Amino acid sequence: MPYSPKWYWPVEGFSGTPEPNRYFDMEHIFMRFQETGRELLRLNDLLLESIEGGGKYALNLSGLFLEQCRWDPELVDSFRDLGESRGVEFTGNCYYHSLSALYPNPTWFREEVLKHREISKEMLGAAPETFVNTELLFSGKVGKLLSGMGFKCLISEGSSNLTNGYDPAYVYENDLPILLRHINLSEDLELRFSEKDWEGYPLIPEKFADWINSMDGEVLTLYFNYSSLYFHHRKKSLVADFIRELPEKLEERGISMLTPSEVVKSFKPVKLPTLKTEQTIRYGMHNALGNKAQQLYLRELVQVGEELEEAGRKESPNYGKLKRVFGYLQQGDILFSMKSGENIREGYEKAVNYYSILSDFRRAVLEESNFPEKRVIPEKKTATAKRTVTEESPVPEERDIQEKSEGQGKRDIQEKRTVGEEKA
Repeated sequence: MPYSPKWYWPVEGFSGTPEPNRYFDMEHIFMRFQETGRELLRLNDLLLESIEGGGKYALNLSGLFLEQCRWDPELVDSFRDLGESRGVEFTGNCYYHSLSALYPNPTWFREEVLKHREISKEMLGAAPETFVNTELLFSGKVGKLLSGMGFKCLISEGSSNLTNGYDPAYVYENDLPILLRHINLSEDLELRFSEKDWEGYPLIPEKFADWINSMDGEVLTLYFNYSSLYFHHRKKSLVADFIRELPEKLEERGISMLTPSEVVKSFKPVKLPTLKTEQTIRYGMHNALGNKAQQLYLRELVQVGEELEEAGRKESPNYGKLKRVFGYLQQGDILFSMKSGENIREGYEKAVNYYSILSDFRRAVLEESNFPEKRVIPEKKTATAKRTVTEESPVPEERDIQEKSEGQGKRDIQEKRTVGEEKA
């Protein structure tokens, strides 16, 4: 559930330190959460029923979604109940659902991951060992970073440039074990399940289990948005019966459902050379960075982030507020909404709006960067007295040279032959 930006046209010009509600429609975000919260409770109850029948799942809940869950303690308790059932594993991710893994400096990525770990411990009582990057983004340089932070597994998109056209049906070897999403079967559940003109309709548990049973390999990973279950449930499809009965139908065919952590402990990774050379993201890199507007927005984020850190080094009074807003501006959903598609004009208009927001935010950051910095002049010895002088300096300190690094509501159905995930 992203924080949706407003259409931002300042009547009185740009001024002051921005709060989140300057750029984001917080009232709309709250109302949308209230609308879906009750349905998420019912879906969580459905997962518990499936777990009682042998189901195993992984839930990928972003930091932004968990922030919103503070508005509904009952929903937080519901997710905690899932975690205590031993049939659910909570995964780690980028707190702001950003593409910070692509930034030249890995500091922002590392901070986001640690921030998400903190809120997961606080609200879910969980310390994630499996990582899911934003929209299943894979970049070779993040593996060592994640391994060094204690993660045991990574789930990414199983695109053809990684798999060479074969079904991703194993645990793959990299700096840490990788599970790749099976795109077609995942989208059968996420996109086509309720489509009556689809050749696979109606998709019943027996049919789906037979499809899986006919495939070669050891592990199958399914990943889809938790909101897709909500959508199908509202359309009064058979999705509830499907989720409830699937574990039993798989077990009848000798297929077990496992969490990601259980999978990487049970199967030996196989080599996949493309993991050393390729990048991918859900629906392709062109979905995130396919046009000039998206590429420029990402470059501007990196530049503004460096300027924001300058304000942080000066201990400016509004640094904390600005850093929070900057996190929201990094949401991947902002980049994805600017993609070139059938409605090019809409993407262009959104890009103009986002640049208006980013321009105002950068103005505020630069004002903070010029915050007078106090520094102490070394004591000077004279024949008559010693004294310490404190002066106001408008000149910023020389920036530290940033060290380069080689490291760069969802739910999971994980099976010995079937592994899956969802995100909220």
